[in-house]
Amino acid sequence: MALFPSLPENPHLADVFRAFPERVKPLLAYHDALLRGESPLTVAERELIAAFVSGLNACDFCFGAHKLYARAFGIDESVIDALTADLETADVEPQLKPILRYIAKLKDLPPKLTTADAQAVYDAGWSERALFDAIEVAALFNFMNRIIEGTGVTFDYADFPVTEQEIKARRTRTYADFADIIGIDK
Repeated sequence: MALFPSLPENPHLADVFRAFPERVKPLLAYHDALLRGESPLTVAERELIAAFVSGLNACDFCFGAHKLYARAFGIDESVIDALTADLETADVEPQLKPILRYIAKLKDLPPKLTTADAQAVYDAGWSERALFDAIEVAALFNFMNRIIEGTGVTFDYADFPVTEQEIKARRTRTYADFADIIGIDK
């Protein structure tokens, strides 16, 4: 039996949002501000963090969706797969690894974060703003992963190939556009 019997078989996040539309627009506006707004982290890096966190959480829906967004902004999907398998050996910019280590520790052992964890990020050349933005992205995707898993979304992008045209469209589409696409006007 489905977790939410009112949702269709193999539900997508769009189905959840249509069923419970009251707070969708502000939530997606926050996605836009955080993932597309000004930041020391590039859009590609923020999408990589979203996919990384979702992969660590084993949230197939968000992992697949944000791998596609990261790909749209120039990140090879195999890099994200490698990151979730083994951060230390993944072919990712060395400067980004301290942020990703921080995020992984934040997910698993938040009380164990130390000044040395933050200092490693600063020593790699990142500012407090960059670290805070990474923390916000990680927090947002821990939150979104719980919505996905808690409502029983089972749609998996790995099962549905996406065209290059769709990947290109993701470069210009906002998260707020998603609400319009699925017919949410509240």
